[in-house]
Amino acid sequence: MFETLRLPGEPPRHPSEFDRLLKTALSERPRTFLVDEAQWLNGEAFEYFRYLWDEPATQIAIVFVGGAGAHTVLRREPMLSSRIFIWQQFTRLTPAEVLDVVPLFHPVWEDADPADITFADEQAAHGNFRAWAQLTAHVRTAMERMDRPRPRPDRDLLRWAFSRLA
Repeated sequence: MFETLRLPGEPPRHPSEFDRLLKTALSERPRTFLVDEAQWLNGEAFEYFRYLWDEPATQIAIVFVGGAGAHTVLRREPMLSSRIFIWQQFTRLTPAEVLDVVPLFHPVWEDADPADITFADEQAAHGNFRAWAQLTAHVRTAMERMDRPRPRPDRDLLRWAFSRLA
């Protein structure tokens, strides 16, 4: 947190000093904490987030994001879960949503053939936005390294990108 917030000087050695410094920084302007993989946090971590949020001077919003089990883990922390304003479940994009969203997601897909976007979704992304982000990174890399530039991804380029996905 010290480095992410770009706090000045050296990190304090004692927790109470860090708390004071952190609360001061969080009171200067609004901030949003995005906590990914929240299902892996322990009760002590959740309690610390609650402690920061409850401080009257801090101006923070905290977004907990997690995979399977995140809802259950957060619900086990009543002092925190009672402060959660919205519980939102995200599902995979439908094929129609993919065709609407992916061309807006990144310029690589703006002029892509809808059939190629559908092909990429069926073969690799499966409506998963994280998979689309990974696929996009590989497609960009391929397009930048090509000897003969292409104006948009095609099936050959997509197949190469698929081979790079974990």
